[in-house]
Amino acid sequence: MTQPHVGPGTHLTDLRTQLTAHLTEPARAWLARALDEAAARSGAHGPISAWELLLAEAGRRCGTDHADAVRVLILHAAQAGPDALTRVYRQGTAAERRAVLHALPHLVPGPDALPLVEDALRTNDTRLVAAAVGPYAARHLDAHNWRHAVLKCLFTGVPVDAVADLHHRARADTELARMLDDYAAERTAAGRPVPEDLHRVLALTASEAKES
Repeated sequence: MTQPHVGPGTHLTDLRTQLTAHLTEPARAWLARALDEAAARSGAHGPISAWELLLAEAGRRCGTDHADAVRVLILHAAQAGPDALTRVYRQGTAAERRAVLHALPHLVPGPDALPLVEDALRTNDTRLVAAAVGPYAARHLDAHNWRHAVLKCLFTGVPVDAVADLHHRARADTELARMLDDYAAERTAAGRPVPEDLHRVLALTASEAKES
């Protein structure tokens, strides 16, 4: 059975179904209570909401392998808005920050949370970078910052498969192709290997340009 995974294009109904199938009975019961509590207190104001405390418990209650998915579901049940998401991101652990990034496309329709994506892209935490280049970034990052996000993946070794909507956004992007060529030339001149993913993205820009 496939492990539940939070990634580009994840549907929360499917995520909960998969997650429930993998959790132990005590963990399933805790998750159900946590989601009910988060939903009951959704939109609550204050320095910290009760549901935020549940995020810290997710790993202990449901296992570290499932904690990302559990936290995303709790954030969604609480209908956390940009202010609450920013608070969780700023005050939370790396794991909690990752969950916030995964939850953004489900909770923030506009670009209000872009500062969180931009912050994650400034780190060298590969799991944060991978979470930051999901569907929310694909929708809202401007072309300049999106190109640099792709390069950040290449710099840090994050697989470009993590970049949501890569095929579409790379279409006919001659500036991205130029940046990739420059980066490949720098690596070659320094006697360092060129990442295979770079060739993949470069091929996307070239093939899509011909189709246009």
